[in-house]
Amino acid sequence: MPDTAAGTATAFPPSILATAAPAIPAARAWAATYRGAAGPAIDLTQAVPGYPPHPDLLVRLGEEAARAANAGYGPIEGEPALRAALAADLARRYRAPLDAADVVITAGCNLAFVMTMTAIAGPGAAVLLPAPWYFNHHMALTMLGIATIPLPCRPEDGFVPDPEKAEALIDGRTRALVLVTPNNPTGAVYPPATIAAFAALCRRRGIMLVLDETYRDFLPGDAPPHGEFADPNWRDGLVHLYSFSKSYCVPGHRVGAIVAGPAIRAQLLKVLDTLQICAPRAAQAALAWAVPALASWRAANRDVMAARATAFRRAFATVRDWRIDALGGYFAYLRLPEAAPDALATAERLGAERGLMTLPGPFFGPGQERHLRLAFANADEATITQVPARLG
Repeated sequence: MPDTAAGTATAFPPSILATAAPAIPAARAWAATYRGAAGPAIDLTQAVPGYPPHPDLLVRLGEEAARAANAGYGPIEGEPALRAALAADLARRYRAPLDAADVVITAGCNLAFVMTMTAIAGPGAAVLLPAPWYFNHHMALTMLGIATIPLPCRPEDGFVPDPEKAEALIDGRTRALVLVTPNNPTGAVYPPATIAAFAALCRRRGIMLVLDETYRDFLPGDAPPHGEFADPNWRDGLVHLYSFSKSYCVPGHRVGAIVAGPAIRAQLLKVLDTLQICAPRAAQAALAWAVPALASWRAANRDVMAARATAFRRAFATVRDWRIDALGGYFAYLRLPEAAPDALATAERLGAERGLMTLPGPFFGPGQERHLRLAFANADEATITQVPARLG
């Protein structure tokens, strides 16, 4: 057995060694030496709802957790009641026919992504990710031995990816293309026409389109975010990911979903059984009630997030040096002033000296050295007004 640090490291798989360390603890560590000179610390690192779950949902979570039946294993694909409730909710929102058979429930949306990629890609394959990307997506691909192909997105395009540029990057290894809308980290919302163009590209090139819509309940208005579910052939090439964490304020209960066709679900069943057996049962039971019962409450929270986004824009209206390059969902993506050091140094200094915790652009992929991501969802409007002064 090797007894040196270098020798020990060689015992770990190269894919794990190549995976980045968790981003949010690293950013919060920069504020460990902050002593309060600028006021109470402001943590804008993590996308968490800035309000509690509905009180009736909390009661039901407690009741369901106390049921002996929910302490046992559940169906591999998820509780039928929650699958049916989510399918009905999706059918209403997208104005398309979906049913419970299209849905599987997962222990959070991050795991939904990992299990999807395990089922459709695998070691040696490649997946296109628009850059900047959600860092856990890139981490998951690296762990699985799947190559990430960056699809650069430009501020001047609102960080909306270009299907023509994507097609030029597809090669024989490529198994899937991932879109996140509203986007993490930029907040960009992809127009339905752009999503349709990517869906057509994926069909033409024989790869899967994985559409992560974790933040779709915070889109303005009630129009369908896209028309892909109305295509009778969507089950052949589309995988949809969803998270209950943001919409129902229950990230600690770890419940997400995958919506996919039967061929993909048949392979997913193997992965689901191996990696999770079943998602948390008490939370599934409570959410089966919440999906229809809390529709109005969920819509009101969408308005809360819209007001915080407006407050963020208003707070920066007179700021000359910092620029909002994109804003939406839970996030603002800021361009650093020209005179500022790069994003890593700036984020470290903001945390240590001004108590403002942010995530630097390089955490989200290549070419992001001049950006910071701020997750404003967990900050009330009074806190948001303090942010420009902290940036200085």
